[in-house]
Amino acid sequence: MLGSTHGTFTTDLRARVVACGEAPPVVVHGVTVAPGDVDVSGRPLHAPVPDLDRFFRPESVAVIGASDTEGRPNTGITRQLLAWAERVGARLVPVHPTRTSVFGIDCVPSVGALTEPVDLAVLLVADPLPVVEELAETKVRFAVAFASGFAETGETGAAAQERLAAAVRRSGLRLLGPNTNLNAFERFRDDLEGPAVALITQSGHQGRPVFTLQELGVRLSHWAPTGNEADLETADFLSYFAGRPEVGAIACYVEGLKDGRSFLLAADRAARHGVPVVAVKVGRTETGARTAASHTGKLTGADRVVDAAMRQYGVIRVDGLDQLQDTSALLARARRPQADGVVVYSISGGTGAHFADLATAAGLELPTLHQAKQDELHQWIPEYLNVANPVDNGGHPVGDWRGRKIIDAILADPSVGVLICPITGPFPPMSDKLAQDLVDAAEATDKLVCVVWGSPVGTEAAYRETLLGSSRVATFRTFSNCIGAVKAYLDHHRFTASYRSPFDEAPRTPSPSLRKAQALLRPGRRLSEHAAKQLLRAYGIRVPREQLVTSAAAAVRAAGLVGYPVVMKASGAQLAHKTELGLVKVGLTSASQVRDAYRELTDIARFEGIDLDGVLVCQMVGRGVEMVVGVTHDELFGPTVTVGLGGVLVEVLNDTAVRVPPFGEREARSMLGELRGRALLDGVRGAPPADVDALVEVVLRVQRMALELDGDLAELDINPLMVLPRGQGAVALDALAVCR
Repeated sequence: MLGSTHGTFTTDLRARVVACGEAPPVVVHGVTVAPGDVDVSGRPLHAPVPDLDRFFRPESVAVIGASDTEGRPNTGITRQLLAWAERVGARLVPVHPTRTSVFGIDCVPSVGALTEPVDLAVLLVADPLPVVEELAETKVRFAVAFASGFAETGETGAAAQERLAAAVRRSGLRLLGPNTNLNAFERFRDDLEGPAVALITQSGHQGRPVFTLQELGVRLSHWAPTGNEADLETADFLSYFAGRPEVGAIACYVEGLKDGRSFLLAADRAARHGVPVVAVKVGRTETGARTAASHTGKLTGADRVVDAAMRQYGVIRVDGLDQLQDTSALLARARRPQADGVVVYSISGGTGAHFADLATAAGLELPTLHQAKQDELHQWIPEYLNVANPVDNGGHPVGDWRGRKIIDAILADPSVGVLICPITGPFPPMSDKLAQDLVDAAEATDKLVCVVWGSPVGTEAAYRETLLGSSRVATFRTFSNCIGAVKAYLDHHRFTASYRSPFDEAPRTPSPSLRKAQALLRPGRRLSEHAAKQLLRAYGIRVPREQLVTSAAAAVRAAGLVGYPVVMKASGAQLAHKTELGLVKVGLTSASQVRDAYRELTDIARFEGIDLDGVLVCQMVGRGVEMVVGVTHDELFGPTVTVGLGGVLVEVLNDTAVRVPPFGEREARSMLGELRGRALLDGVRGAPPADVDALVEVVLRVQRMALELDGDLAELDINPLMVLPRGQGAVALDALAVCR
């Protein structure tokens, strides 16, 4: 089996489809989504975009629980909010039942006493629930709850958080938190120019490395600390930031996703706008997943599915906060590449060779420079040095007028989109001039110039002033971060250049197959192989000629109709793995063999206590490539589709690829490209090429089934799917289906 059945997929973005009819309207955060904007299972096809302008730039702020008593936590928070309100031009209204003023500002005794409209209410109270219920009458648009003790603490806290979320839904306001912090109200530098990085974190401390990018000259526009996400979640801020003109990239630290579908809709919106999203997603290991759940109380999801879903929508997943910092900074500021070629330029042959090895292994393209270009470079570089790529200048040319000539000549090559210069250590004055030449060249070109400053000190003027003082040079401290960021940069622009939203390809109305399929389903039960194959037939997936029989005589007649040789298999809802029990007989060529096989199969089943619905007499299909195609249900993303090498190889090699529907033909073919055994489909050791087109068609039909039967089909396993030689199709030799 492909995997176990997970819990029921629940989300407020979902509505059940009326069987073979039109999906009903869906209400998303108070907005009614028209039937034409939902897929066949009734889920929205576009991200709802909350209007967060008044959250980040309110005209008025009410601070409930404001204080100016020194030594109290609320006093420090109130002081910071006062400074922030002044910076954004907002009026601050303190609310406290026993104070007449706070920091010299007249105090309001209660939420009910507020006499003017309030855009943002900050709740400095231990229990925000009563205050949220009061705010429902005041037309407050946004609220922030800092209080902890909710879903991050376990079941009791989770129940309290659900009560808070329900009150928020009734109130009509939008809530940030609980268990959030003051990061949204930080002091952002306003003297930096260019595209900015917008930051989303579920743990405030983990955003600090990205926030300090400002000290390196990188602009930060927003910081959304989402906390436990009782209401506003990562996806809301992702959708909002994707449409902001000042945002060049979005950096995310994600411990758990509140709702997988919401996240993918938001990532789709970012991809449509060409805005790169870089994310650290905790939960790659079982330990990491447990830790994340204890901190935020949300599902981390099966990491393999999370990883595939992010790649499907162009989200760049990185592992470390340093990578998050470097990659988001590069993607925010770099212009669109003019070519994919990367040239490594160094003063040392060893450095260049080392970097080139690492870059090539990571998948970067290092083209060999044309002979004419090499001849041009040898005007300034000694003939005995290699200038094919990497380019080794030997050191001395960087100290005089030749240095800039070399850099300009490399950047002028049309095959070059990126120039990377690793400087493993400072060697003034030559390194100072090299840094200045790189900065000057970067200002004169639209191509990306990257420098790796390898000194562990980092106080050198060439680094602190020259390189970091440039908005055009991307400066790194490690080889790996530079290579990863450049790879992400080139991949992102390739991805967005040809991006077509999967949601544009999602079926809006049920197919004629749905009614046939629903008649075959048995809620809460596993289907027999025969019934599972009927389900496949309903969706146009080819299965062998076969008949289900209940007597030896009927088996002989069926074999004559199917055509010898035949395969005979016991069929019953209890049977998941028949071969291990001896319940499959292959290559039967006569009536006597069929009669004997029938008796043996039924005797084994009787001995094992297995109820059969009969014995299948099946056409014996010719040899091909055994594949597996299936559906499982993920707690975060709902139905997922898997394809891989089948038969026993699926368990031995685990060579599979997964996607979250909807997706089109290009994505289905991309799944095949991820398989380590992909070459088997092309034909190896004299075998003919397999019918890849037929395999792709099966994958697409299975994903249609997954979408239409979401909520009814828990699991589907076609194994093996025999992919025959090119032009002969693909046949599902066995199938298992589990109903919800």
